[in-house]
Formats: sequence, structure tokens, C-alpha cells
Amino acid sequence: MDVKTGFFYLFSVVLLFASFRVVTARNPVHAVLFLMLAFSQASGLWLLLQAEFLAMTLVLVYLGAVMVLFLFVVMMLDINLDTLREGFWKQFPLAASLGALVALEMAAVLISGFRTSEAPKVAIAVGQLADPISNSKALGILLYTEYLMPIQVAAAILLVAMIAAIALTLRERKDSKAISASEQVHVRAADRLVVVKMDSVKVGDAPKAPEASADAEASKENKS
Repeated sequence: MDVKTGFFYLFSVVLLFASFRVVTARNPVHAVLFLMLAFSQASGLWLLLQAEFLAMTLVLVYLGAVMVLFLFVVMMLDINLDTLREGFWKQFPLAASLGALVALEMAAVLISGFRTSEAPKVAIAVGQLADPISNSKALGILLYTEYLMPIQVAAAILLVAMIAAIALTLRERKDSKAISASEQVHVRAADRLVVVKMDSVKVGDAPKAPEASADAEASKENKS
């Protein structure tokens, strides 16, 4: 068994274990973390199949954005696990039968596909070798040559959607203490200190103590 086969079995075993734990984990946060582990192992399998673009997309999109969003949503929601577990055994026969049906269909498709599939044959002229090209480069050439117009239209639509989302959520606050950087740069020394002339004010005498407090002190002295 070579190194590539060993990594394939390693990624596959960890992927199956993580997928099983996603379903059986009691804590939703743990289930999301196991799902992230499953996606990382799937990206490793894509790398073994020389589909580095799909592996990179799986890591950046799902692990870097979608699963982190799921994790924050699950952590912020107040999920009552007791109510979720109610009626589990009542729905278990139906869920088990559907799961077994899906497993049988997948097995039938995989077995029939492995029997009929053949390795693609590449016609190479005598004395000529095909230039090695990466999956990402081939996909990029295809997208930006044959599908250039749809890519540009999709980019324009996403740009308009992003600007519209920013414009809808942008609100000017009256209590904001924002400072203009241009005003700070062009400020002068005279603008930092303002001298204000005021008339002199005579401070009055200190206020006298009230009579009630004086009477109270005199009564204390008489008692002593």
C-alpha cells in the first residue's frame, strides 16, 4: 500500500466517523464541530483526486463562512434539548427505513458505476507528451474564455446586491462622535485653544451655619 492509498483510508475513516457523530451528538455545538471536521476530510479526498479547486472552495466557503455562521447561530440560540428529544423513538422506525433505503440506493449506484466505468483514454501522438495542467488552471481558462459573459453578469449582480445591502443597513446616527480625518490634518494651533475674556467676579462670603445646628450643639454641651 502506497502513501496515497494510506491517506485515502485515513481521510475516509475520519470522514465516516465525523459524519456518524454529526447525527448522534447530543450537543448541537459538538455536531457542528464534527461537521466541520467532515468537510475538512472531504477536502483532503478532493486533493487526492487532484481536484484542488474543489478542495479549496470547500475549505474557504463551507469551513470559512457557512459552518462558522452555523456555529454562531447554534451558540446564540437557546435550544431546549429536552423538547427536541421528545418523540425520538416514535419517529425512529420511519427514519431508519428511509436511511436504509438511501444507503441501498447509493450502494447500487456505486457498484453499477464501478462495474461499467472505464479509465478515459487520451490519444497522444507518437513522440509527443501532453503538457501537465492543473485543475484550477483548466477551470480558469474555461471560465474566462468560453463563459466570460456569464461570469461578468454574475459578478455585476453580486456587486449590486452587496451595494444594496450596505445602503439598506447604513443609518446615520445623531449621537455619533465621528471625527473627520481631513479636519485633523489641516488643524492649526490657534484652533486648538480658544481664549475667552470674562469679567471678574467677586466671591461672596462663606455661608453661615443654620441656627438649628447651633442650638443642637448648645444642648449637647449642657447635657455633658
